Amino acid sequence: MSFLGLTEFIEALEKKNELVRIKQFIDPVLEITEITDRVTKSRGKALLFENTGTAFPILINAFGSDLRMSMAIGRSNLDDAGKEIENLFKNVSYDKETFLKKVSSLPALYKLAGLFPSRLKRKGRCQQQIHRIPDLGILPVLKCWPHDGGRFITLPMVHTMHPETGSTNVGMYRMQILNKNTTAMHWQRHKTGANHFEAWRRTGKKMPVSVALGGDPVYTYAATAPLPENINEYILAGFLRGKKVNLVKCITNDLFVPEDADIIIEGFVDPSEGLVWEGPFGDHTGFYSLADWYPEFHVTCITHSNDAIYPATIVGIPPQEDAWIAKATERLFLSPVRLTIQPEIEDFHMPDAGIAHNLVIVKINKSYPGQGMKVINSLSGAGQMMFTKYMIVVSGDIDIRDYKSLLLHVFENTDFTKDMSFTYGPLDVLDHSSDNFSFGGKAGVDATIKLPEENSGRSNISNSDNCGISSLKFNFLECDIIKSYNLDLLIANIPIIILSVDCSKDTDVIEKVKDLFRTKEAKGICRLILVVDYTVDVTDLFMVAWQILGNTDPRRDHEFISPLSVLIDGTIKAYRKGGFPRKWPNVVSSGLETISTVDQKWSSLGIGTFINSPSNRYIRLGRKGNDEILMD
Repeated sequence: MSFLGLTEFIEALEKKNELVRIKQFIDPVLEITEITDRVTKSRGKALLFENTGTAFPILINAFGSDLRMSMAIGRSNLDDAGKEIENLFKNVSYDKETFLKKVSSLPALYKLAGLFPSRLKRKGRCQQQIHRIPDLGILPVLKCWPHDGGRFITLPMVHTMHPETGSTNVGMYRMQILNKNTTAMHWQRHKTGANHFEAWRRTGKKMPVSVALGGDPVYTYAATAPLPENINEYILAGFLRGKKVNLVKCITNDLFVPEDADIIIEGFVDPSEGLVWEGPFGDHTGFYSLADWYPEFHVTCITHSNDAIYPATIVGIPPQEDAWIAKATERLFLSPVRLTIQPEIEDFHMPDAGIAHNLVIVKINKSYPGQGMKVINSLSGAGQMMFTKYMIVVSGDIDIRDYKSLLLHVFENTDFTKDMSFTYGPLDVLDHSSDNFSFGGKAGVDATIKLPEENSGRSNISNSDNCGISSLKFNFLECDIIKSYNLDLLIANIPIIILSVDCSKDTDVIEKVKDLFRTKEAKGICRLILVVDYTVDVTDLFMVAWQILGNTDPRRDHEFISPLSVLIDGTIKAYRKGGFPRKWPNVVSSGLETISTVDQKWSSLGIGTFINSPSNRYIRLGRKGNDEILMD
């Protein structure tokens, strides 16, 4: 199913009772984010803010449920799309097949060819209104979080072209408004947009760039999808919507954009110019990504449809709307990964707390020894999987989305001394935990069921029982370095202990914790010790997991306490002895004034039962610095 612009998608959402219209004025500066954060984290509906102080309503949280994400890609559920892509890949696979089998695939291939984008020789719906003297101030661009560097366009589909090959790309790179006709363009060093930018720099010419907003929501998904470089995103969009994408030429450059988009921002980037200071920005990691230098985008024209809607999203402490986009990627790209990279893969999962790159769980059909490590080594270099910090591979009859069963399985099948591998590699540029920018440690865990050939020399693995827990509790109560602790998992025979400490008061506290677990009373009582900051609620397992995954470099922050026990230091490294070589960012949360303002407005919004601000839980994680962005 396809949608003609966001207006049709909104109508479809209303028919499914998946949208709330908010008619009173809500400020795009901070207030819309605070409302959306509450609704998204409570699994609420899409929101249409009709009074934004501009001519354009804002649609947000449009992808924030399984149903809405499925509707966005034109399916009743995500698995349907995954099965269709699997069938397509089987038809176009390069395995040697019989002549008759090859011929049988032709109808599907002809159908696919009919879904390739086409270029129209006329103006599009997106060009019904043309502003040749552009002013970005006409758009209701959000300022999301209190310490953001300004207002940011958060759902842009950025169109670029390689100057030599002519290959095109549609990527999603946030854009900070600098003034009425310029923005910063945050394409990171690993992205295709940055690759194109470097190619244009070599030519000495200005680089044409056009940004589409809205249109069929499947376009937005395609712009985020982990496609190989030089694969046109609108081929995927056409396949998912079952209808080819029609493109029209821009007014002031030669790029082509979807004719049914809601808003188009045309312009250029001049590689001969100096870079501009962009950020900070409250990012999907849950931390502020710090300011840095990025190219400047000059706007030459703004066009839009007569009934244009401005699309937006917010990111921050997970889960946010992007969690459902990641879930769609899990379903849609399982088959391509299995059929082109690792045929033994049965499933993979990126938990919300791992913000996509920090943790990936992979389930395989294991048939020979060493296969778990083979998958880790191969998959770790595949596309965007190269950014993964922790990868755990399992096998057998296990639901990798049932975290209790998953943990039991991992401990039953893992000898940390043999089944953990550590390496270095590229990291997401937004990762703040490594000593080096966009480069750091990684860990792989082979938690597959071991075959006879793999059992030689392995330690006798058994999940700890409850013996000694009482004495351990007493030791913790008597120990002033432990601020709080959680033994609930250990009591449930999952051998994990969670502790909190205050590194800001004692730079040796992690070493003292290690010594504590080497004592006779504590030695061997559990297999995994997780240490977080005293501001973290150790009873909130999601918060603990997010903090551990975000604040650790796997090579640096793991230490074997005994052959069977590992300690992971998930505390802030800004306080470590000798300091930290990079700036350590603060967590993202709304300010108290914004929270209070939204509290007072809530009953008049028509959203339903009052929802407490998630920031009330997370604001205590922040540490005050000179500008409240950095640790002091």
